[in-house]
Amino acid sequence: MTSTATKSSYLDQSRKAFCRNPLQKALFFVFCHGLLQLSQLLVSGYLKSSISTIERRYGLSSQTSGLLASFNEVGNTLLIVFISYFGSRVHRPRFIGCGAILVSLAGFLMSLPHFITGPYEYDQSIASMLSNTTDLCEPGVPRSQRNLSDAGCTPHAARENHEVLLVMFVAQALLGIGGVPIQPFGISYIDDFANERNSPLYLGILFSVTVIGPGVAFMLGSAMLRFYVDIDKVTGDGVQLTNKDPRWVGAWWLGFLVAASLVAVSAVPYFFFPREMPKEVASGKESSSKKSEDVLSQLRSRSEHMQNLSLTKFIKHFPLVLLRNLRHPVYLLVVLAQVNLSAMVAGLATFMAKFLERQFSLTASLANMIIGAVNIPGAMVGIVVGGAILKRFQMSLRQCSAMCVLGMFLCLLVAFPLLFLGCPTQKVAGVTYSESSEFGHHALECNLQCNCPEKAYNPICGSNGIEYISPCSAGCGGVNINADNNSVLNYTNCSCISENGLVGFAKPGTCGTGCSHLVLPFVVLSCLAGILASTSHTPSFMLILRSIQPEDKSFAVGIQFMLLRVLAWMPGPVLYGSAIDTTCILWEKKCDRKAACRYYDNNLFRQRYLGLQFFFEVGAFLCFVTVYVILRRQEREASKAAETKAEPEKEKLAGSSIKSPESKV
Repeated sequence: MTSTATKSSYLDQSRKAFCRNPLQKALFFVFCHGLLQLSQLLVSGYLKSSISTIERRYGLSSQTSGLLASFNEVGNTLLIVFISYFGSRVHRPRFIGCGAILVSLAGFLMSLPHFITGPYEYDQSIASMLSNTTDLCEPGVPRSQRNLSDAGCTPHAARENHEVLLVMFVAQALLGIGGVPIQPFGISYIDDFANERNSPLYLGILFSVTVIGPGVAFMLGSAMLRFYVDIDKVTGDGVQLTNKDPRWVGAWWLGFLVAASLVAVSAVPYFFFPREMPKEVASGKESSSKKSEDVLSQLRSRSEHMQNLSLTKFIKHFPLVLLRNLRHPVYLLVVLAQVNLSAMVAGLATFMAKFLERQFSLTASLANMIIGAVNIPGAMVGIVVGGAILKRFQMSLRQCSAMCVLGMFLCLLVAFPLLFLGCPTQKVAGVTYSESSEFGHHALECNLQCNCPEKAYNPICGSNGIEYISPCSAGCGGVNINADNNSVLNYTNCSCISENGLVGFAKPGTCGTGCSHLVLPFVVLSCLAGILASTSHTPSFMLILRSIQPEDKSFAVGIQFMLLRVLAWMPGPVLYGSAIDTTCILWEKKCDRKAACRYYDNNLFRQRYLGLQFFFEVGAFLCFVTVYVILRRQEREASKAAETKAEPEKEKLAGSSIKSPESKV
């Protein structure tokens, strides 16, 4: 008796110790996974927040930066298909941990170019200790002796630039590969070991994190880009730029170090989670009925059938399942609608900050703050509202499609005015203002004696409201300096700037587009359009899940995400970048090659960038309209079939009711 009592008390103690261990609890796994997903999205989202800064620092075109932004999808797409095969065959937490280590490594690699390249060089108006030449008008100094940003064009510098790009592309590929197991394995692990009632809540928490993550990444970008890029290499006195200067480059690399460190810390617990966790126990009212348990087990046995296949059978079976789903019109059209919406979001996320910077003359920091604090939370509100409406009214498939149509139609109405809500290109002497008769021949003569190098770039704003590419191009021979911080106050004796017959002056920095009052209405309308488009997110997923066979569900979702990557997330940023590049009117030249764009035609930039987004919104709207028409026809056919089936029964009933009185008579 004593031995039995001792044994039972020992078992109770071990059971309590087992329960006290957080690594055996699904809720702790959800907490760790939420933190990891947030950190992973910080790494991938941070690049998009600092894309215009990286372009300026390394002289990249928008097409190249768009390709860089989408390159992580290459590694991801190549491996995502096999994740549905490996499923529960591997130690999922350890695979997630290994993926997280790769993501962390990718983050550190992304910051490496800053450490392997020299300090950022820009044209200066104040003579430094290294050189006493400036970008002012100096008639006695020949062009060849100018100490400007193009002076360092050597074979080593050209090779260094290629190395930078190679490191960044490798880092992006690693980021894509490392991210493959994180979400699918995490979701399946939670679904397997969480209580059936808690599982939707846990998954909802993770999905909300995936929406919040990019917003946090843009806020991180906003904070980091306020610091000067070479904060670790030069003192504050040595920096002659402010963050409002178009040549300003923020500390883009610092955010990658922060995000990569967070991922590395988040990865640690995954190496200690068990391969299989004790299932969460349901109690009292929470316990499911036997019938629902039978349905769940039946569905799981169907979805697990694919996992029991060998790899060769899996590869043979995959095209059949793919064709079976793609032949389904509702599935295909909804996926195409989501492809259009994803392509729109890809362009919005990658280049919206750059668009705001150029269109409204905002700093990179402020542009990122607007996106992180307004646009992304707006999209999150839209997703939640769409899900809440769906739950409240228990919508049918046709009603889901009608909700998608309505959301996209309202989105188009709100987004259309954005095409006309923007700023004209500022007047830049010799770039956008050369056709003016008052400027004309005077410009060719006013700075001839200055021997200005063609590649000089230090924008100044003349007292006549015209922008000049450099003090030299404005013929400015003098400069007033603030003795406290060694910064430029203004430029004087500018022979190309005349006011009332007198020689004018200029202030450092761009004149700007002069329509900052339009920022608020633009942000409000774009946020509202984002909310309305996002309301179709949950209904469109329900259309996919309810319109396919239960055993194909996991595969159909996998195919859907693969198509979104191949058709939207990979080509989207490159397409937008190429469209933006066509609107450039003055390119920076580095080693006789095109580098970053210095001036865009603002009207063309707005029309092509927002026009592309509007085009994708129209594509999604038309797909949803077609889905609605198909489902409505299917409902009508079903009701007709039900009526024709019911008619013989009615006739029988009518016949029996006629016969019965006769029999009585």
